[in-house]
Amino acid sequence: MASKWYNLAVKKTDLQLLGTLNGGQSFRWKLDNSGNKEQWIGIFDHKLWILEQENDAIKYQVYGDEENVNENEKEYSKLLKNYFNLDINLQEYYKQWSDADPYFKKASKQFYGIRILKQDITENIFSFICSSNNNISRITSMIEKLATFYGNKICTLNDTTYYSFPTINNLCVENVEKKLSENGFGYRAKYISKTAKFINENGGDLWLEKLKEMKYMDARKNLMNLSGVGPKVADCICLMSLGHLEAVPVDTHVYQIATRLYLPKLGNKKTVTEKVYQEIGECFRNMYGPLAGWAHTILFCADLKKFQQNQDENSEPITKRKKK
Repeated sequence: MASKWYNLAVKKTDLQLLGTLNGGQSFRWKLDNSGNKEQWIGIFDHKLWILEQENDAIKYQVYGDEENVNENEKEYSKLLKNYFNLDINLQEYYKQWSDADPYFKKASKQFYGIRILKQDITENIFSFICSSNNNISRITSMIEKLATFYGNKICTLNDTTYYSFPTINNLCVENVEKKLSENGFGYRAKYISKTAKFINENGGDLWLEKLKEMKYMDARKNLMNLSGVGPKVADCICLMSLGHLEAVPVDTHVYQIATRLYLPKLGNKKTVTEKVYQEIGECFRNMYGPLAGWAHTILFCADLKKFQQNQDENSEPITKRKKK
């Protein structure tokens, strides 16, 4: 049975679904172009959501919570506002960042309304462990396998069954590493199994809750005790799940942006050392302030080739890439 359509009043300039949901933050959203309108189908908070972008609102449906009869449009609206961090006045920050950086000002013309998602920490940890040396298509496939193997069924819609992301306990059952290895996870299978066991042995959900109470550098340090979690993955988790919006994840792509635009002196480095990593992060924090990780995410989106291909013919990439 079809779910009721609801409306969340939010201007497209304050929330752009394309850049927000397709920019490498979350791997559980898919764009469906088969109907009259573009629809984003995704999962969070143990529910299946279908979103449609309008100029002054997000239309949405919610599936999979028939037992929660007390939930209503007000509750759904609250969940969406929290997920998209809508309490933050983004246009005010866009102006500050544009004043501080001409490259950001250029990028903001197309990449308006890009928001940092406030994601479930368990899902975020394991998603970004899967992201190591990987592409978005393969990461997405791995996340769906984890949910199908070890998550709980949410609903079946249009012949597709959807599952919630597994709990820590579910990832600690026997032979997780073996099953994941047999299903294309490679070395990440061991990281996932070891990380789940480490969290479980150190308090499980309580260990995760304590992370939320820590300051940025303390949370980052504790996250790096997990298998498969280095500085970049730890910063992704801090930024997208723990509310540390000053965290700047630096991968090879961000390193290239930084050296092209802001720190050319680092362009001859063969590897991103801890010192280089910190220098790039501080550069962004000095330029953009306490929400530097958010601003950096917008530059990251603007530099992705897939988005450059969708740019208006009158717009230009924020940087001109060197010909190889």
